Order: sequence, then C-alpha cells, then structure tokens
Amino acid sequence: LDKMLSAIKLSRSTNTYILNTVKCRPPENRNPLPEEMSACQGFMEAQIKVLKPTMILCVGKVAAQKLLESDLTLGNLRNQFFKYQDIPVLVTYHPSAVLRNEALKAPVWSDLKMFGSELKKISAEYAGLFGE
Repeated sequence: LDKMLSAIKLSRSTNTYILNTVKCRPPENRNPLPEEMSACQGFMEAQIKVLKPTMILCVGKVAAQKLLESDLTLGNLRNQFFKYQDIPVLVTYHPSAVLRNEALKAPVWSDLKMFGSELKKISAEYAGLFGE
C-alpha cells in the first residue's frame, strides 16, 4: 500500500489517513459481518467528519460496498467517482488482492493515476507537490 500511495505522491506519514470499516480485525481475518460494520459505523463517520478529507480512496470490496451502501461488485464500482457526504470517492482493489493476483497491478495503477489526477484538480496543496 505504501508503494502504491507513494507512486502518486501520497504518504501515510504526511498526507494520508487509513480508515477501516471496523475497529478490530475479525477472527481468522474473515470479512466483517454487517452487524460488526454497523457497530463501528459511527466511529467511521466521526473520523471522516473530523478529518474532512479532500478525497477518499476505497480499497477493497468490503470497504467500498459499506461506504457507498452498494452491493455492486468491485469491478462495477471501479473507474468512476462517487460521492460520500460530498467527498469524491474512487474504488480500487485491496493491496492483499494484488498480492494474490499480480494481474490486478495494472488496474490499480490506472485507478491511482485517476485518483491523483482528480486530486490535483481539486487540491492546490496536492498540485503543489508536482511543482505547479
């Protein structure tokens, strides 16, 4: 994930925040149950409200479906921007999926370029990272 973010001049230590749909890992690393995500939803919403992100990159089907309240497949959610509380949201594959299937590297890179391009348009601070 760090390499993916750095490719578009983002870093967890300076200009990126990682937010999960649940506050603790489900047993055996399974997907969180709907009731587990619902129990943590208030925390997620509060963090987004406090942080006021310019954009959101949703990584993985679970996060995307929860945040966007959608049952579409990850493939159908990619390549387009959505809104969450007026914040642009782009969906891509989870880094662990890329580790399991290297064929996903190209689609993720395409998504990241799309995300970075949009972020440059709407954030003078981010555009400044490119000397503009």
